[in-house]
Amino acid sequence: MTAPETPLLRVVRGNPSDAELAALTAVVAAAASARAPEPAPKRDSWWADKSSLVRAPLAPGEGAWRASALPR
Repeated sequence: MTAPETPLLRVVRGNPSDAELAALTAVVAAAASARAPEPAPKRDSWWADKSSLVRAPLAPGEGAWRASALPR
């Protein structure tokens, strides 16, 4: 035997129409399902970061050879 479920919403005053009740239910459901974005994972070590091994695309032009040695 299961326990009776409690309602998510209960109208305390007034007499809302079916459309108003449906709109309220949709808003409450959307707010309940929205979560805060998870923080980015913390890097363990900059030394072990493999993204520095990926070369950026070449940018030909005036002074490109000089800029190729600059850190990004």
